[in-house]
Amino acid sequence: MKPNHIRTLWQQNKPVVNGWLSIPSSFSAEVMAHMGWDSLCVDLQHGVIDYQTAVGMLQAICTTEVTPIMRVPWNDPAIIMKGLDAGAYGIICPMINTREEAERFVKACRYAPVGYRSSGPIRAQIWAGDDYHDKANDTILTFAMIETAEAVRNLDSILSTPGLDAVYIGPSDLSLTLGGKPGLDSTDPRVVGAIDQILAGCKRHHVRAGLHTGSSAFAKAMIAKGFDFVTLLNDSRLLIQAARKVVEETRSAGGGAREGGVY
Repeated sequence: MKPNHIRTLWQQNKPVVNGWLSIPSSFSAEVMAHMGWDSLCVDLQHGVIDYQTAVGMLQAICTTEVTPIMRVPWNDPAIIMKGLDAGAYGIICPMINTREEAERFVKACRYAPVGYRSSGPIRAQIWAGDDYHDKANDTILTFAMIETAEAVRNLDSILSTPGLDAVYIGPSDLSLTLGGKPGLDSTDPRVVGAIDQILAGCKRHHVRAGLHTGSSAFAKAMIAKGFDFVTLLNDSRLLIQAARKVVEETRSAGGGAREGGVY
């Protein structure tokens, strides 16, 4: 079975720099896969991507050495298993608030006897290798999203879930449930304190810690703080930022559009 590059980096005590895909396009995914990310996440929760498009995006990513992962819409075994069967090497599951929810999520990602994932890796086996069934349980990664005040209260019980590899912090929802405003790279003491608490819990339980960030500077600061996995924005936000920058730079150069011009 093809190795999971995320696991390899963690074994070398190196952080993972993850990209995020919300644009429903295999070409866009292919472009992102050639930009140097360690891994790419296909977002089926808040992106505008359906399952069939996601399969094509996973195929595009798999033309490179970038590790493909997926965020599912909810803690639903059906879409979790279909994501894995399509070739995702990790699942990020939103809104994990209790130990019971964490156990249900993890077991959906594992074959018996440790889980209840149904056998049928229709694309995953073609891409990953004929020994997929033998090695999938030790290769696939499980990321539980900690993004509510309730989850923080239940942190230790969630983090002690057998088979849970990592936590992924959703800072916007976390801020909302703590009485703040949504957004990335928060300086709100309540959010910063909760993030520090989650990170400390991950270290205590030997679970990897991930965070969605809004800038390379903040991502680097979080790596220095001890995070193992950082995401920078997403493809649509990167496109918006780059497009806005070149338009503003062009307009500021003077002249603007000429009357009667072709474009």
